[in-house]
Amino acid sequence: MIAIVGVNSGTELTDYVIPYGILQQAAVGEVIAIATRSGPMTMRPALRVQPQDTIAGFDTRFPEGADYVIVPAVVQRDDPALLGWIRQQAAKGGTLVSICDGALVLANSGVLDGHRATAHWATAGYRRKTYPRVAWTDDRRYVADGKIVSSAGISAAIPTSLALVEAIAGNARAVTVAAEVGAPDWGSVHDSHQFTPTLGRNLSAFATTQYLNGWFHRPQSIGVTVGTGVDEVALALAADAYTRTGRAQAYAVAASATPVATLRGLTLLPDPTDGRSLSHTVTLAPDKPALTLDRVLVEITRLYGRQTAYGVALDFEYPNFHD
Repeated sequence: MIAIVGVNSGTELTDYVIPYGILQQAAVGEVIAIATRSGPMTMRPALRVQPQDTIAGFDTRFPEGADYVIVPAVVQRDDPALLGWIRQQAAKGGTLVSICDGALVLANSGVLDGHRATAHWATAGYRRKTYPRVAWTDDRRYVADGKIVSSAGISAAIPTSLALVEAIAGNARAVTVAAEVGAPDWGSVHDSHQFTPTLGRNLSAFATTQYLNGWFHRPQSIGVTVGTGVDEVALALAADAYTRTGRAQAYAVAASATPVATLRGLTLLPDPTDGRSLSHTVTLAPDKPALTLDRVLVEITRLYGRQTAYGVALDFEYPNFHD
């Protein structure tokens, strides 16, 4: 039993959707996407998802708790309901898996105290100052310490999910799923320091996406075409990456406002068009969804320049793209 939990007011899109998609693809157990309360989830930085249950509903159905609880980055990492539920799941013996700055949620709950952990490169200084009882670790895509697993920045969701498949179902199953999604390497080796903004290396790219694009350009509307059976991993990567450019906001565009069932069973809520003029429409490639980020970075380079694409890769903590 694998529960992926977020808050309705704002949950990191790729942190939430990628583990769901890969673990469902692997068929290693029952995977349920839940939220702290009923109603739609606003994903960050784009899209809306209807969770499959609430934490209260999950507790009613599974009083013994989950075997694995996956915790993405959320906007309200001090949410009392979420923190209390995480503590309860830990007490029931579940393994807690944080994606990116979902580690800050675990740290707020107290369950990380005395454990090794990692998270997004950009919060390294804050983490060490705010949570000194955690042994924060650099240069790892993911860190496993007993029943606590944590991952680095956004793109680490893919190798962490595959490592979880391997832990549950063995190497052969992980190799198969990795080939299906297009991510043959899920090792933990990583150089987190390469992403730190440094003059002469990557500072201009960082400044471009974080500041300059927003100051000097009006955001364009990017429509990502969705329909029944859309690959949720590819959709999350595309919508997230385009929106992180600082030049665009991605929207899920469907033929109607009817909720869309994704390939592996999530419910996506299309964005209302409201007569919005789309600057660009994206059609997702039908195979190898883990390669979507590479494809989108190529397109971002064409649309907005290589510095913007590099800035997005830095934000994703993605090691396979350089200026």
